[in-house]
Amino acid sequence: MNTRRFALIFASLVVLSIFVSACQPQAAPAPQVVTQQVVVTQQVVVTQEVVVTQEVMVTPEPPTEETTFERVKREGVVRVGFANENPYAFAQPDGTLSGEAVEVARAIFTSLGINEMEGVLTQFGSLIPGLQAKRFDVITAGMFINPTRCEQVLFADPEYKIGEGLIVEAGNPLDLHSYEDVAANPDVTIGTGAGYLEYDYLTGVGVSEDQITTYPDDPSGVAGLQAGQIDAWTATTPTLMKVLQTTGDPGLELADPFTDPVIDGKSVTGYGGAAFRLEDQDFRDAFTAELQKLKDSGQLVEIIGQFEGFGPQNDPGDATAEQLCQP
Repeated sequence: MNTRRFALIFASLVVLSIFVSACQPQAAPAPQVVTQQVVVTQQVVVTQEVVVTQEVMVTPEPPTEETTFERVKREGVVRVGFANENPYAFAQPDGTLSGEAVEVARAIFTSLGINEMEGVLTQFGSLIPGLQAKRFDVITAGMFINPTRCEQVLFADPEYKIGEGLIVEAGNPLDLHSYEDVAANPDVTIGTGAGYLEYDYLTGVGVSEDQITTYPDDPSGVAGLQAGQIDAWTATTPTLMKVLQTTGDPGLELADPFTDPVIDGKSVTGYGGAAFRLEDQDFRDAFTAELQKLKDSGQLVEIIGQFEGFGPQNDPGDATAEQLCQP
């Protein structure tokens, strides 16, 4: 076979091969597989390399408000309301605060880590409103515990018990030895302090309100007695003894003997203690717990016994504020 003929045959075969290939059906191209990964977390989503951050707003809880007890422990200072009624609570000439209720409170506050007391002088009838208005933190005025007051303040357990008395003209010309004697004579007039529980005792045994005059405090009441505005002045026995000592007036004396009032068939005995705001239960409870320690150790009688008119007979025993608050 010559060269020219071979070349023609080879060319024909190539053309034929191309033609056959073109006529055969074409296979579909292999599918392209695309995988998308989605990763979901609490805060981040990743999709196709796109990062989206979702911010979660967290509202913090409001801070817990500090209680009165927590504050005074932190500051080391407690403000006490008092009515300048000797021997319960009074300011001495140098400004130092003292008295039966004050010294009991001082011992308790010190044991609680509160080493400083600031006194706020207030008329007795304004002590509870002053406490509620947060002018001071505690009432340390020897305030009697009774159901009406228990609706307005929280009392610690009592730190003393006491009876009543009368200051009258020397010789006791009207023969007054009880509140019942005042009730029996409508011409007799008697004075007591504004907000004093003695007002309720007087009306409780039948003394007419027209017979009763109230004064801001004991000195002004005794001044009214000296001026002839009233025939007698009443408060607790230790208070009256101190007033007479301070006044030094020979024309006045304690009615002796004196019988405590009987109301609803029961002889009235007053129990006094410290008072706290209704919301300050933690403070009151801590105070009462320390007071009980003073009672158990005998220190309570020692503290109150420093003041004239107080002694072992004034130990409140097992009486509690809860009992005394019952109507």
